[in-house]
Amino acid sequence: MSDNTIPDSQPNNPLHGIKLADIVAHLVECYGWAELGERITIRCFTHDPSVNSSLKFLRKTPWARERVEGLYLKSLRDAKKK
Repeated sequence: MSDNTIPDSQPNNPLHGIKLADIVAHLVECYGWAELGERITIRCFTHDPSVNSSLKFLRKTPWARERVEGLYLKSLRDAKKK
């Protein structure tokens, strides 16, 4: 019997199909730039923040992107608890 699953399918990845721009927009909506800059201390959140500058930085910096994705998942968990 052959396995008909699509190789690109990631059913256990909660970030699959979510754009980085949507993640940043969600975090800004939840926390605002000031608190976001306190939670994840990166310059694109603390000095003249914008979605575009943040995306440019996060696409080049894997460690920062991981922190942002982790905070996004935490915010979703926290929202479910409420």
